Amino acid sequence: MAHTITTIGIVGAGQMGNGIAHVAAQNGFHATMLDVNPASLEKALATITKNMDRQVQKGSLTEAQKTEAMARLKTTTAMTDLAQCDLVIEAATENEGIKKKIFTELDAVLKPEALLASNTSSISITRLAAVTKRPDKFIGLHFMNPVPMMALVEVIKGLATTQETYERVMEVAQKMGKTMATSEDVPGFIVNRLLLPMLNEACYALQDGVADVKSIDTAMKLGAGHPMGPLTLADFIGLDTCVAIMRVLHNELGDSKYRPCPLLVKFVDAGWLGKKSGKGFYDYTDPTNPKPYR
Repeated sequence: MAHTITTIGIVGAGQMGNGIAHVAAQNGFHATMLDVNPASLEKALATITKNMDRQVQKGSLTEAQKTEAMARLKTTTAMTDLAQCDLVIEAATENEGIKKKIFTELDAVLKPEALLASNTSSISITRLAAVTKRPDKFIGLHFMNPVPMMALVEVIKGLATTQETYERVMEVAQKMGKTMATSEDVPGFIVNRLLLPMLNEACYALQDGVADVKSIDTAMKLGAGHPMGPLTLADFIGLDTCVAIMRVLHNELGDSKYRPCPLLVKFVDAGWLGKKSGKGFYDYTDPTNPKPYR
């Protein structure tokens, strides 16, 4: 009989990691967030506190619930502090080599019955699971950004993932208040397989002079009912992440339609990564009034 999952480890304190830690702690799980950089952990805790304060102001969380949630949340820089977790979710950078190194280290310290999950947005779950001695207890749990606000989690079974592992993480996702969509272990899964080529095409439209940044975003917001335009969304996701996902789609599927737009690659080469770096398709020097690149 499988034990109920009560303790969750999160590897990575970036925007995805701190969001997952936030919803885990808020929904009754004991959460330990790990990052090699203590400054990243401090920043993540400040972000979680600020976001929970906003929930309190809106009335979706009480002050007492916030206090209880924060008490369930710990941070660490030591992998061994995750040894007793029932489930560990990796939310590190979208780099296969880095993820495999993390999973090899986790596999060595975790108790035998613990489950492993990756928040990867495009990398093969089967390949990541293969570096561990527990591929049957390995699964993809792809949360959407920003995690506290977005209702969806993509659940991805690897080739060796058991039905029991799948059902146990489905319970976790439900307890976190999320709605699940189940995807096969294919490049990009569901959301990024459909979304990223559209964002990439918006970059081509800009590169080819079809329209300027503002017109492209306005057209898709008002013409297709999207909550934000594709170039704004690319900036929000991070242009480096967009390029990484397009390269995975291109390399794995071998179709030229997935080739990253040269202008998008040029922005990344320049260090213009979108909102997080202060500049992308928009300049965020004044965050209240971002200026389009052209």
